[in-house]
Amino acid sequence: IGHSIGEYVAACLADVFSLEDALHLVSMRGRLLQRMESGAMLAVMLPEAEITPYLNVDCDLAAVNGPELCVLSGSLTAIETVEGSLESKGIASRRLHVSHAFHSAMIEPMLPSFIDMVGKIGPRRPKIAFLSNLSGDWITPQEATDPGYWGRHLRGTVRFGDGLHELLSNPARILLEVGP
Repeated sequence: IGHSIGEYVAACLADVFSLEDALHLVSMRGRLLQRMESGAMLAVMLPEAEITPYLNVDCDLAAVNGPELCVLSGSLTAIETVEGSLESKGIASRRLHVSHAFHSAMIEPMLPSFIDMVGKIGPRRPKIAFLSNLSGDWITPQEATDPGYWGRHLRGTVRFGDGLHELLSNPARILLEVGP
């Protein structure tokens, strides 16, 4: 499992992408994202069901990282508005140190170029199982090899909490966290 861009590491380890291709995609992804309008992200200590009223055309659910930890993403104005509303209700939130609204509608203009790039690379069937951030379940060979999946992965909600739940459902698994 990887969180957002970390899924490229999982895909690389599963041989969906070669290391060179994965680095190329991550680099291209970064360059395309930098061309998008600036945005903001906000971590909120609420379950998904309680965060939904704050979502609108300018504010998306970027990630569900745990039972009571979600991340919102959107325009600076939308995130400031939600932040103020949450603060007035005594709900804990924290602004993330990012320049763009990842996993939000604000990145949609870059998706065709990115999907095209993934298609040219030609992802392969995974040789080892890994979890999808889109579903929080094991990725299928059809998903892993579909360039459109990687576009949806870039835009869609990261369901990391669901993925962790799936991993932890088998007590025989040993988990190793690897960071920078």
